[in-house]
Amino acid sequence: MKDLFGKAILDFQTNNSPEDLITETSISEADEMSVAYLFRSFDEMPELEQKALLLSKGKTLDIGCGAGSHALYLQNERNLDVLAIDISANAIEACHLRGVKNTRAQNVLAIENENFDTVLLLMNGTGIFGTIEETAKYLLKLKSLLNPGGQILIDSSDIIYMFDEDEDGGKWIPSDNYYGELTFTIQYKNETEKPFPWLYLDYNTLQNAAHANGLQCELICEGEHFDYLARLF
Repeated sequence: MKDLFGKAILDFQTNNSPEDLITETSISEADEMSVAYLFRSFDEMPELEQKALLLSKGKTLDIGCGAGSHALYLQNERNLDVLAIDISANAIEACHLRGVKNTRAQNVLAIENENFDTVLLLMNGTGIFGTIEETAKYLLKLKSLLNPGGQILIDSSDIIYMFDEDEDGGKWIPSDNYYGELTFTIQYKNETEKPFPWLYLDYNTLQNAAHANGLQCELICEGEHFDYLARLF
């Protein structure tokens, strides 16, 4: 991995001529994303994210922390003990520079012998699962990280709306795989990242997967764009 997402974050943090990221998926055309959005304050966050941060409690693990905006709020405003992790070393460096006290460049699957009261996965938290097939592995790992009474707060979107309808109102969706399994490509400063899988789960599918892996699942709230926040415990 070239870690272009992390490079963009670190460029923005260090004022190193940051540019917009160009993202493209297997079902959508190239779109520009301002890196500044990843540095938003609590007041600038969508309601789903605000709700998740307000529900966070105790020792918290922020998975896929990006630029660290969620971790900073929990650390500075909620006074929680937060560990922010990301597979991007550049993003973690930016988090450190922003003042996140406890950071680690690490895949969640590599965490051993640590437990948390809250595990946080935001900005399409199901994305890191990659595919439906890998979902159970991740859910079991997340479950193993919980203290008694702990919770997983995770968001995603039902992207069925992105598919065309036929005359009867039915959706033209692929039959060979789950419609939320996408392939993502990122471009930054004329470099292109190797395509990677990214998973959007509708709520019912997440709930079924949670139950199948020994977790309870409740819908906390829904956003305006087919997105939702769920709590697993």
